[in-house]
Amino acid sequence: MLCLSATLFFASCSNRTVTRIDPSETPDISGSWNNTDSRLTADEMIRQSLSEKWLTNHLTEKGKKPVVIVGLVTNKSHEHIEAETFMNDLERSFITTDKVGLVQSGKKREELRAEKADMQTNASASTLKKFGLEKGADYILQGSINSIVDAYKKKKTVTYQINLELTNIETNEVVWIGEKKIAKYVKN
Repeated sequence: MLCLSATLFFASCSNRTVTRIDPSETPDISGSWNNTDSRLTADEMIRQSLSEKWLTNHLTEKGKKPVVIVGLVTNKSHEHIEAETFMNDLERSFITTDKVGLVQSGKKREELRAEKADMQTNASASTLKKFGLEKGADYILQGSINSIVDAYKKKKTVTYQINLELTNIETNEVVWIGEKKIAKYVKN
């Protein structure tokens, strides 16, 4: 009986196969938010934001490209979405356009400041990085990820709505609002 159980157990484990795929072409297996949704949404929304008048206005008034910080993007959806990966996609999209400068935010910025503080006592004078020389952000990008689920029996639709706002830090003026919706039909 023990041998039969062990044989059945190992036989059931052998049916699993793993195939490597291109991360940029992740198949949508579950209907949940995935890395393709994150990347495509970030690229489209940043492209959309940089085509708006706030950028031209800034360049005209200041004569240099604006500096942006990506602030908090809150997950208000029905599922666990790691908002930090979406925020990283937003940062990557900003950098690849070369139309804005980007400064670190949150924990990364705290880590940089802690490293500078450590240098004050442990680095040589010729390599010491000083406090007070950080580039200040002109704008902050913040937003949320929301979802609406409609389900009946073995069918459901999931609609994700991503809202982003770009705000002038000095004046608190909202200079751009973007929205992107992704709708998925899932049939089990």
